[in-house]
Amino acid sequence: MARGKKIYEGKAKILYEGPEPGTIIQYFKDDATAFNAEKRDVIDGKGALNNRLSEYFMLGLNQIGVPTHFLKRLNMREQLVRSCEIIPLEIIVRNFAAGSMSKRLGIEEGTQLPRPIVEYCYKDDALGDPLVTEEHIAAFGWASQQDMDDILGLALRVNDYLSGVMYGVGIKLIDFKIEIGRVYEGDFQRLVVADEISPDSCRLWDIETGQKLDKDVFRRDLGSLTDAYAEVARRLGLIPKNNGVTKPTLIN
Repeated sequence: MARGKKIYEGKAKILYEGPEPGTIIQYFKDDATAFNAEKRDVIDGKGALNNRLSEYFMLGLNQIGVPTHFLKRLNMREQLVRSCEIIPLEIIVRNFAAGSMSKRLGIEEGTQLPRPIVEYCYKDDALGDPLVTEEHIAAFGWASQQDMDDILGLALRVNDYLSGVMYGVGIKLIDFKIEIGRVYEGDFQRLVVADEISPDSCRLWDIETGQKLDKDVFRRDLGSLTDAYAEVARRLGLIPKNNGVTKPTLIN
């Protein structure tokens, strides 16, 4: 499928105009970044793994009635998605304390939270994606109260789905972040889960060993990022369990 002109290039993906109005081709790069891009590298195979994993999760959400921008995977590195207006927020759902929450509140990493906690960050790399409250969101007009109610509902449904899927393959969903977009249908708009869902945007720990299977492997120099992501794909049945090769081979 032919790409149109490049619309945007971010840290992990490139967006191109799609073949039909209202569509975008999303290309997954092998670039890995951390600490607001202060640490960066190119990890062979990362983009293909994230493309396949994000497809898996987006399809699963669509099947349970959670709307997403995903239309179909085109090849190993590209997928076709609906064009949408991204709300300038990162929505973070935390089930266990980790990362910045542990640092901010002095809670030991891995501590189970009393209930899922939803946080919001303003999407701005230059500012370091600062934590914001619903008061900020309302005051600056980033989203309406109805939007926020819908976003909270979507975030918790995604959490229920991802937690169940991961638990079924022996992985603990520590936290994750998603983005939400507005899709316009005539005079009406609806909110959809956009961007991607992958080990880049989730913290995933092995239930038995606590081994990290997410981007913290890169952040903290804990080994091979590709191996960690491939392990998630393998447990979900996207890679053969015993393919006998060093480089993981994705199942179409």
